[in-house]
Amino acid sequence: MSNEILRVENLSKFFKAGHKKNLKAVDKISFSVNEGETLGIVGESGCGKTTLGRTIFNVYQPTSGKIFLEGKEIDTKDKQAKQKLCRNIQMVFQDPFASLNPRMTVREIIGEGLEYHKIYNKKETHEKINDLLKIVGLNEEHANRFPHEFSGGQRQRIGIARALSMNPKIIICDEPISALDVSIQAQVMNLLIELQKEKGFTYLFIAHDLSMVRYISKNILVMYLGSQMEFGPSSEIYHNSIHPYTQALFSAIPVPDPDKEKQRKRILLEGDVPSPIDLPEGCKFCMRCKYSKEICWKQEPPVVQVGPGHYCTCHFAQQFVENKKKEGKK
Repeated sequence: MSNEILRVENLSKFFKAGHKKNLKAVDKISFSVNEGETLGIVGESGCGKTTLGRTIFNVYQPTSGKIFLEGKEIDTKDKQAKQKLCRNIQMVFQDPFASLNPRMTVREIIGEGLEYHKIYNKKETHEKINDLLKIVGLNEEHANRFPHEFSGGQRQRIGIARALSMNPKIIICDEPISALDVSIQAQVMNLLIELQKEKGFTYLFIAHDLSMVRYISKNILVMYLGSQMEFGPSSEIYHNSIHPYTQALFSAIPVPDPDKEKQRKRILLEGDVPSPIDLPEGCKFCMRCKYSKEICWKQEPPVVQVGPGHYCTCHFAQQFVENKKKEGKK
C-alpha cells in the first residue's frame, strides 16, 4: 500500500488588489499525493496552477490552510521548517532561461543549494555536480559554461539537475516542457519518467497539455479561477468526468484517429469569465455553465465524492452521476 507523502488542506493564497479587495489566486484547495506517484494539475491559463505550486514550495506565503509532509504539518513561517521544506520539495520552473541566473556558471547554479545547506565538502560537492550533470544527459565540460551558451532543452536539464541536487522527495514541475520544441519535449519527459522509476520521486505536474498529463499522472486535479472543480484518478477524469467544466476541458483533446475525431463533439463554453477580483458569491463557474440554477449563484458548491477517490465540486454532482448511469443502461 502506498504511503501518503503530501497532503494539502484548504490551502489559499490571496493577493491584495486595491482597497479591501483580494485576488483569490488559490482558494481552499485540498488534495493528497502518495509516494512515487504523479498528480497532474490542469486548467485554463490564469486558473492558479502555478500559484498553487509556488505556494506549496513556499515561494509565496500561504494566506491560510495547512501543508503536511509525511504526516507532519509544515510551519511555513518557521525558518528551520522552511529549510526542511526546501530539502524535501524542489521545483522545475516553466521558463528554462529566466529561472537560471545568467551571471552564474552551471556549476554554481547546481551547487548553490548544496553549499547553502552545507551538505558536502568542496570535493564531494564537485563530484556530486558532475554526477548530476551525467544523470540529466550533460557532461563535466558543461559545468563551467553560462546558461546563454545552451539550448532550451539543455537549460531545462540544468534546471532539473538543480532540483535533483537536494535529493528531494517531491518535485513540482511547472509546465517544464511548454517552452520547448516537440522533439525536445519528448526527451525531457522521458528523463523525468526514468528519474521517477529509478529514484521514486513524487511529481506535481502542472501543464496545459492534457494528453501528456493523462499519460504521466496517477491522479488529476482540475482548477478553475483558483478553485478545485474535480479531483480523481486519471482514467476516471478522462473517461468519466462529472463536472461540466472538466468535460469541456477534456473534449478539446485531439484524437489521433481522423474518423473518431470527426465523430467527436467539442463542448464549447458560453458566457464570460468573471473577474478574479469580483467573483460570484456561489459557484465560480456559474456564469459559463449551462446547468446553473439560482442556488449556483448564491451558494458555494460542496465537494461531493462521486466514486473511489473521485471528488466533484458541484451542487448537482450526484444528479450528474445518476444521469450518466441512466444513459449507460440505454
